[in-house]
Amino acid sequence: MRWIRPSLAVVATALLATSCSAGAGSTTGTGGTAAAKDASPLTAALGTEKESAGPAPAVPGARAGGTVNVYNATDFRHLDPQKVYAGAAYNTSLLWGRQLTQYQVVDGKAKLVGDLATDTGTPADGGRTWTYKLKEGVAWEDGQPITSQQVKYGIQRSFGKGYEVGPPYWPQWLTGEASYDDARKKYGGPQDGDLAAIETPDDRTLVLHFPQPQADVPYMAAQSSSSPVRKDKDTGTDYDRLPYSSGPYRIVEHVQNTRLVLERNPHWKPETDPIRNQYPEKFVFTFGKEALNINQEILSGRDGGADATTVATQLSPELYQTVDTDPKAKELVVSGRQGAFVTQLMINNERVADLEVRRALNLAYPRQQARQVQGGTRAGELATTLSSPALVDWQKYDLDPAKPEGDPEAAKAALAKAKQAPAPLTYAYANTPNGQRIAQVLVDGFAKAGITIVPKPIDPKALLDETHRADSPYDLWEETSSVDWPTPSTLIPFSFDGRANSDLNSARYRNAEVDKEIDRINQIGDPRQKAKELYALEQTVMKELPVLPFAYPNMNQLRGANVGGAFIHPIYGSVSLAWVYLKS
Repeated sequence: MRWIRPSLAVVATALLATSCSAGAGSTTGTGGTAAAKDASPLTAALGTEKESAGPAPAVPGARAGGTVNVYNATDFRHLDPQKVYAGAAYNTSLLWGRQLTQYQVVDGKAKLVGDLATDTGTPADGGRTWTYKLKEGVAWEDGQPITSQQVKYGIQRSFGKGYEVGPPYWPQWLTGEASYDDARKKYGGPQDGDLAAIETPDDRTLVLHFPQPQADVPYMAAQSSSSPVRKDKDTGTDYDRLPYSSGPYRIVEHVQNTRLVLERNPHWKPETDPIRNQYPEKFVFTFGKEALNINQEILSGRDGGADATTVATQLSPELYQTVDTDPKAKELVVSGRQGAFVTQLMINNERVADLEVRRALNLAYPRQQARQVQGGTRAGELATTLSSPALVDWQKYDLDPAKPEGDPEAAKAALAKAKQAPAPLTYAYANTPNGQRIAQVLVDGFAKAGITIVPKPIDPKALLDETHRADSPYDLWEETSSVDWPTPSTLIPFSFDGRANSDLNSARYRNAEVDKEIDRINQIGDPRQKAKELYALEQTVMKELPVLPFAYPNMNQLRGANVGGAFIHPIYGSVSLAWVYLKS
């Protein structure tokens, strides 16, 4: 779940929800700002075998039946489970996909439990071996049993060409290679035959063997790329449009960028699933509407808006006054601090290589003004760290203090120390009203320090691809991302490893000493000690200002007046559909 699309600007989600709809995961609050202030760190404790048994906790007051409409401005980047790697897509795919483990959410708190597996895994050999046992009765949408060999096949797919967009951990961990590219040289996917590092002694047992200790396997087992795939249903590139279901719903129609329809999966057994419910008969997704139109329809209740919600579109700034002054409208807002996401102004370090130029950018950055055009404190708390305060044992720091409104004179002093004055810097942004507002703020703010910003509007669906490609011509862009689970294990080792490609290390940060530290820390088997070392390494990285922290963001989304059970998933960061229902 690395990225929330930058087209959403400063995204946000919540550990606390402010919707009046109650249920699993929901906690009534008093608005986005209050929820953000009161939010507690993620704990995501490991559940027991008993807690891993189904059914999921019932949502108080929930009823079965009806069709929930889901309005998103854009379609999901990927549906293929081995390619899914963004919060809203993760969250939504819970409807049709199951993993070895998954997060059960009750009263806004997440607990990791066995999903397809009977528990969160059994380690041996100092964390080099992990064993999972599948539950009896877990089945595909046609009623055939889900087997350990199919889970293995799914994991093997993540090594293949075209799956670089997904998490790199299984390939890296199972081969012992720090680089995803090097891991693929050892094993290139199912076409290379069986991967010996994964054993399936019987249809219900999966044994993972790692060259090095891996403390975070239970969390990785919850990633979408840990989903099973049936070889006879693997349609290659078309699987990204129509994956086969192991969850409570199945995809019956998908017209890309237009419509996605889910119906109940008759072979899903609630007694095997401690995570999800199956209240609505159907979900109908509509893509392509403008964000403002989506929000107006939900608020007004017209054209199906009363039965609608969104998982990827934020409350439009144009409607802030409406929801602040109209009590009925305010009840429809689901908002709060996003669990572990952080928004940064990204810098292409290959193109902006001088530290003093990056320091000048940090000093001149008009953070306060950029937040103001996105709703002020509603948008989130200004950030000084790479990691989120939602993480366990988080350490606060501010190595290069800067005025929130920017300090042009201090920035000019930093520029005077640069080896060469910077040429005009290109700023790529999602071509949306919100993206345009932010771009103008940055152009004006940096100009005061003598830094010329050339804004480049990009199709929102293409922004990540354009900024992450190896030959990207852009110097700056805004990006919101998260660690993959509630520890710092996937922050520096993922995003700042100099051996990683630009889709992973999008800042193009290179430091051989940091790479050595990553390798050393990855050998640590104790999670708390590993976290302590990673927080220290984070500060080493930030001394070079490879990116500029902007905000610990908030999410503000809407649900229709007839939609109950809506809350922001504390891990995946958007309204979670696996618990919603229609009130009437």
